[in-house]
Amino acid sequence: MKQPRVTMEVGNDGVAIITISNPPVNALALAIFDGIEEKLTEAMRRDDVRAIVFIGSGGKFSGGFDINVFARVHQTGSNSVLPDVSVDLFVNVLEDAKKPVVAAIEGLALGGGLELALACHARIASPKAQLGLPELTLGVIPGSGGTQRLPRLIGLPKAIDMMLSSKSITSEEGKKLGLVDAVVPSEELLNVSRQWALDIAGRRKPWIRCLHSTDKLGSLSEVHDIIQRARQQAKQTAKNMPQHQACLDVVEEGIIRGGYSGVLKESKVFKELVLTDTSKGLVHAFFSQRTTTKVPNVTDIGLKPRPIKKVAVIGGGLMGSGIATAFILSDIFVLLKEINSEYLLKGIKAIEANVRGLVSRKKLAHDKAEKALLMLKGVLNYSEFKDVDMVIEAVIENISLKQKIFADIEKECPPHCILATNTSTIDLNIIGEKTKAQDRIVGAHFFSPAHIMPLLEIVRTEKTSPQVTLDLLTVGKAIKKVPVVVGNCTGFAVNRTFFPYSQSAQLLVNLGVDVFRIDQLISDFGLPMGPFQLQDLAGYGVAVATTKEFSSSFPDRTFASPLVELLIKNGRNGKNNGKGYYIYEKGSKPKPDPTVLPIIEESRRFTNIMPGGKPISITDEEIVEMVLFPVVNEACRVLDDRVVVRASDLDVASILGMSFPSYRGGIVFWADTIGANRVYKSLQKWSEVYGSFFKPSKYLEERATRGISLSAPASISSGARPRL
Repeated sequence: MKQPRVTMEVGNDGVAIITISNPPVNALALAIFDGIEEKLTEAMRRDDVRAIVFIGSGGKFSGGFDINVFARVHQTGSNSVLPDVSVDLFVNVLEDAKKPVVAAIEGLALGGGLELALACHARIASPKAQLGLPELTLGVIPGSGGTQRLPRLIGLPKAIDMMLSSKSITSEEGKKLGLVDAVVPSEELLNVSRQWALDIAGRRKPWIRCLHSTDKLGSLSEVHDIIQRARQQAKQTAKNMPQHQACLDVVEEGIIRGGYSGVLKESKVFKELVLTDTSKGLVHAFFSQRTTTKVPNVTDIGLKPRPIKKVAVIGGGLMGSGIATAFILSDIFVLLKEINSEYLLKGIKAIEANVRGLVSRKKLAHDKAEKALLMLKGVLNYSEFKDVDMVIEAVIENISLKQKIFADIEKECPPHCILATNTSTIDLNIIGEKTKAQDRIVGAHFFSPAHIMPLLEIVRTEKTSPQVTLDLLTVGKAIKKVPVVVGNCTGFAVNRTFFPYSQSAQLLVNLGVDVFRIDQLISDFGLPMGPFQLQDLAGYGVAVATTKEFSSSFPDRTFASPLVELLIKNGRNGKNNGKGYYIYEKGSKPKPDPTVLPIIEESRRFTNIMPGGKPISITDEEIVEMVLFPVVNEACRVLDDRVVVRASDLDVASILGMSFPSYRGGIVFWADTIGANRVYKSLQKWSEVYGSFFKPSKYLEERATRGISLSAPASISSGARPRL
């Protein structure tokens, strides 16, 4: 692996080209900062250097600060390893230099990479270069002057939008805004940048030190209004995350007291934010997501992924149409099979609606949408399955139907074809028990809506070949999903881990706790909606089917509540028919339905578990813990059964599959921040009062009593049968 380095070459024209080299994205490692300072100082000292151009090697300027340094800060609990470059390097050496410096941007300039470019005196970019400050996604703020220079270059509203949303813009948009001075073809980038630097030196082009600019900031009253609006919006879209308000504080400081004061405050706040739980959680989630594709005995044994060019999807319902959409959007040809023309037409129309919906939301260009739809063909039989590389069965959760489909496709498909199922709960061994090709059977479990939700659970049995698993990992990345390899059991990793989520909420309601209070508290915690609104959204049929499946597999730890059956009996089916726990009216937000309360009372009479027949008295914090600690408990069993390769895979799956807040790092990481001992003691206390539903798992008990984190690798002595 090449070491990070910074080189300098001085041309006959007197321009020093300083090149940053740290593949793959030229991250600003500590050694890179040292190299930049060394080369800049040398260039300033040399008489044969009239101007300087910064460029990145390999067609990329810089992807930003080396995030591995954040991980080191979190491991040690000390921010002393963070480089102090904001003032010493970016202001004193670079921006206030006696010779002009131009950034030649190609590919990307993100985070610290863009901040380096902002400190230069001009920026020249190649077409379609990506420019952005995504630091808030890691729980911090831009820490090298970005909060001060960006508003001064492009104006406050757009700068705040870029920082708070963490969205990048293209060099073309940057040119319109004033962030980029010129956009030129890649082959001309270096020459134009050299000449631009010489023109600044010769006073033929302006020498801009943007930390001193104020012409785009507007009046103080305008600034106040813009920042106040941004604060209100951030409270709604980024609750529980301190970095958004901190970013606005720092921006405001710089406008009121001057850019230099702003830079000093920015540096101080940046170092404080790095040590917050939010940053720890987001950085953990960032690294965890990049680890899911490393699977022992699959990705490390020299296998090469096979090309998947043609995929058949069986079933054009909600899941099948979503899966087909995901593939055609990634230029993979799809055969959609249905049992009759009516269902097939419905499926094709659903796919078209998915694609057109992305166009209308400006997530997809019109020409790309048309190209994607050409990759789809509807069929009513298996005659065209003879050359497909993979089949994904996405029909209703009916065992005999799935078994028949697998027996049929084994006969019709080529011998290399992967036989996949999108089942969310059924054991793959049962689905494939009538097929001979057990090594080709795999679960490809998408989450609804399949073309939007980012997670793909790859479920392998003990017989699934490493080649098939590797192929699915590659397919997952090709269709822009985050693949997580899991073992074969009821509910697999995500649904199994989260099945106690709705059950514990039901138990609390039957103990007398208000439905809408539970939902509000879980929403305040950071999930997009509470368990009851989620049940409304999914439809009660799903709740009944999954509860039946889990009750059968895990009878010792399920809570039987009659509430959903009573709601169905009352003619309710959640959002599907506009009436559930909430009232759903077009064009307005769901509203709590007071007429559901008598049904809840009926459920409480049936279960009769309220102590002394009276609702329990409980704090807000206890409600959140009583809903989520059983989820942690099941996560422990999933880890003990080796259903996932590593604990961080379950964290990623919980964030991407169940929308667990990413700033909490995932379900296991969050539990570790609380401490295994606290989770264990709480569950133990509740199990004595409310029964075996809360009984702590052996894994949790062992970790708590021995003081070991839940995410620490499983001990070799563990008696659990590995599922992977």
